[in-house]
Amino acid sequence: MIDRYLTPEMKALWSEASKYRAWLRVELAAMGAQAAHGEVPADAYAALTARAAADPLDEAFAERVAEIEAVTRHDIVAFTRALTERYGEEARFIHHGLTSTDVVDTAQNLLLDEALTVILADAAKLREVCRVQAVAYKYTPTVGRTHGIHAEPMTFGLKFLNWMATLDRDAERLTAARERVRVVMLSGSVGTYAHVSPEIEEAVAAAWGWTAAPITNQTLARDRHAEVLSALAIFGTTLERIAVEIRHLQRSEVREAMEPFGKGQTGSSSMPHKKNPILTENVTGFARLLRGFLTTGLENVALWHERDISHSSAERVILPDATAAASYAARRLTGVLRDLVVFPERMLKNMNDLGGLVFSQRVLHALIDEKGMSREAAYELVQRNALHSWETGEGLRDLLKADAANPLNDAELDAAFDLAFYLRHVDHMYGRFGL
Repeated sequence: MIDRYLTPEMKALWSEASKYRAWLRVELAAMGAQAAHGEVPADAYAALTARAAADPLDEAFAERVAEIEAVTRHDIVAFTRALTERYGEEARFIHHGLTSTDVVDTAQNLLLDEALTVILADAAKLREVCRVQAVAYKYTPTVGRTHGIHAEPMTFGLKFLNWMATLDRDAERLTAARERVRVVMLSGSVGTYAHVSPEIEEAVAAAWGWTAAPITNQTLARDRHAEVLSALAIFGTTLERIAVEIRHLQRSEVREAMEPFGKGQTGSSSMPHKKNPILTENVTGFARLLRGFLTTGLENVALWHERDISHSSAERVILPDATAAASYAARRLTGVLRDLVVFPERMLKNMNDLGGLVFSQRVLHALIDEKGMSREAAYELVQRNALHSWETGEGLRDLLKADAANPLNDAELDAAFDLAFYLRHVDHMYGRFGL
């Protein structure tokens, strides 16, 4: 991910030095378990652990690995040689019985675990902003739209409440995906445990509170990673859903809400009046990226025999970029919703601009329930007047009052066009969220 779209946490997490620290964590965990089983010298493990704590791997180490890899053409070999240079002869017991994929896959799980933890925190902050705004606009009337066309009255707060519910499901999916990669795999070449016993893998998993992979070949099954990317892609659709709503509401013809526009900000290089929804358009772009990353993740599941590395080059891009994109987009959208500019008066104006057409269903039910008309006859009566209202701009209530076929009196028409009718269950819906 380019720096423009990197959060500080993701930039640090997916750096080369961070990757090598994760590799070393896996190597030391395995070495510690092997020392406890008498398979490597305990004093060598203690010395190496102390040196690693006193002199953690940094960017200079990453540069040295790159220099060695330019010759070896193998990153784990370069890594272990650089460790020996840095920490001394005790490092020769590193990687005992392991194969490269043991280290790379298990360490990658460590990084994914951290990345998903960050994203879950980001999602929680976005949900909290939705909660605050849901409460703030709980009784603010606005028009609900279907197919982009005015439908019936609702409250603006219900939009935020709906997004809260979706974010709750996202949190469940992201949490499940994180659990799916909290797996240790230390099974050696082609996964037979010939050179490293299953007890080592189980000991490391127990120490971390993770699980040992129930069965492997030499590569951790990539359906796990596809599940992570799927959860991220679905999270992206939630972000996009919210972003698209804000983009629509900011349109000049609608202008019911808009992104914050800072002092000194410019919307166009040529048109000084412009205030464009650039932040939410940016979020929409990230959602598209997340769906694309999932496609590659699904392609990575089917590998040759016990192992190939066709997935490796792709994962070096898609896993850091997908987690970074999700975190960045969530934070950007959180800022938009927190500082959203809302125009309640415009909402009422837009609702009333169609002359009461949004109350047509209420009139329909009044004719059926109170006057005993057949549904077909009632529908024809309301639709005929509603379409005339569309065409002429005359108010639906006035047209109905003048229609000799309408049996509703003034009081009954007033009740049918009462906005409060549409807000009567708002408290009940909010109560489901403890609000």
